[in-house]
Amino acid sequence: MIYTVTLNPSIDYHVWLPSMQEGTIHQVQKEWKVAGGKGINVSKVLRNLGCRSIALGFIGGFTGAFIRQQLEQEGIEHRLIPVAQDSRINVKIKAERETDLSGVSPLISAEAQSQLMEQLDQLGSGDFLVLAGSVPESMPPNIYQIIMNQMNRQQVRVILDAKGAALGNSLAEKPFLIKPNHHELGELFGVNVQTAEEAVRCGKRALEMGAVNVIVSMAGKGAVFVNREQAFVAEFPRQQAINSIGAGDSMVAGFLYAFTRGLDVRESFRFAVASGCTTAISEGFCTPAAIEAFLPLITIHEA
Repeated sequence: MIYTVTLNPSIDYHVWLPSMQEGTIHQVQKEWKVAGGKGINVSKVLRNLGCRSIALGFIGGFTGAFIRQQLEQEGIEHRLIPVAQDSRINVKIKAERETDLSGVSPLISAEAQSQLMEQLDQLGSGDFLVLAGSVPESMPPNIYQIIMNQMNRQQVRVILDAKGAALGNSLAEKPFLIKPNHHELGELFGVNVQTAEEAVRCGKRALEMGAVNVIVSMAGKGAVFVNREQAFVAEFPRQQAINSIGAGDSMVAGFLYAFTRGLDVRESFRFAVASGCTTAISEGFCTPAAIEAFLPLITIHEA
């Protein structure tokens, strides 16, 4: 079974404006409200691909009710734990440039945190756990590291999609897969990653710190995969991106979907890249038809 953990789910409120100017009233052209959070996004893409997953995390208030309702309408199983305060609302303003406003996280009580750890106690060998997104301030900053330590004892393979200290402090727990973008990877090592060669070098440093597999997304410049035996670079025709939300999450879901169906890491990487690209050029998440159409456009070569 694949489980996803979203510690900080949200309603993502997308609004489209012809232009934006500070200090004035704007008439919204179009709006879209959707249950968000990186782990939830992974579950949504897996659902699009016909793959079952179970979403874990915390929700609260009227916003949490919206998140729960949307997951149930989309047929996504969940065991979301209720908290007292409202789940956050993130605003995505799409004008000449895209502007994001990240909402305030709810307080996650010690009791709710214990409930999550009890849920994770039930996972076992053969299961995959996706840990993705930000950590609420009321939780320990090393919570991913704590969870991964427990999952190692239970022989659960962990996919970690985080950045900064949440990523760096967790590498010693040997995550099965990490998926930073090139900015996040550069931040981890205090360097500026601009090319595939630089991404491969930094990816290998992440392997030395404990990661088993590393995918680095580089926006229109392609993507990189490294593990201890192989290193690949993916290239594809530059596309006009219209959606910055969920492309990385789609890569995680695509890799998991392909790998759990027996594809080798090279072809799983190719499927991951197609998943991320087709989400980036769509207003929603990738679909099987879009992925299949994009796969032949991807060139994979050894680094």
